[in-house]
Amino acid sequence: MELRDSPPSPAYAGPERIARERLALGEYLALYRNVGESVRWDQRLRMPEAQLQALLDSEYLKVYVLRNAERRALGFCEFDRNRFPEVELKNFGLVREAQGRGLGSWLLSVALCEEWKFLPTRIWLHTDSWDHPAATRVYERAGFRVYAVRDEAAGPL
Repeated sequence: MELRDSPPSPAYAGPERIARERLALGEYLALYRNVGESVRWDQRLRMPEAQLQALLDSEYLKVYVLRNAERRALGFCEFDRNRFPEVELKNFGLVREAQGRGLGSWLLSVALCEEWKFLPTRIWLHTDSWDHPAATRVYERAGFRVYAVRDEAAGPL
């Protein structure tokens, strides 16, 4: 899916907050696991720690974190600017207890609006059948459109 126009403005005003953060390796991995375990995320878990640390420290990776009033991380939205002016939405999701309250759409809208300030030519993402059932609808409401579909054999789990 891809976004080639300015995203819609965010429309949530609850006690939660979103900010771009540089997470420590342990905090990043804990959040990655909490968000991605139910949809079988494993890419970052398979990376050597030194490589992941270098990525987290790089200027190319931008992570927006959603936190509740107690500062507990509820989700994140991660962008890879390595091929700027094209930007890849690499990881996005919420912990299970934060789902179903409109927080995902809000997080995505805020993060996309922030990324759009850097004037990318497009922001794109890859999704698959393992993704959360509501993911495609959330992406479409944020302005994303399908640009390619392909069938691939599933690898070993």
